[in-house]
Amino acid sequence: MSEQHSNDLGAFLAGFVIGGLVGAATAIILTPQSGQETRSKIANKSNELLQSGGARVQQVRETAGSYGHDYLEKASSALSSTRQHVQDVGGRVQEQARIVLDKGKEQASQAGNRISNGTDETNQAE
Repeated sequence: MSEQHSNDLGAFLAGFVIGGLVGAATAIILTPQSGQETRSKIANKSNELLQSGGARVQQVRETAGSYGHDYLEKASSALSSTRQHVQDVGGRVQEQARIVLDKGKEQASQAGNRISNGTDETNQAE
């Protein structure tokens, strides 16, 4: 997972938790209760949100780790496949180069023999 994506996710989760706390505090404060009850409800709600936020963060980490592992395996597989393909193509190119080189050597040898034979025939004609 990229660092920017991780920062965005962290900012989102922080905003989510803070927004939840502010909303819960506002709802509790605006209800008619005693100060002690209000403080107690705020504390309880804060703890609930903190625990649920922590659980959500852990879940996101596990999911991100799973995706990271999956992508790493896919990249490794693609790299292995590409290497094998390059080796196969390289082998075929080498084989074709050998064929062309052998034909070129054969033709050069034949041309040399013809030149040699032509020179011998010229010498015999004299």
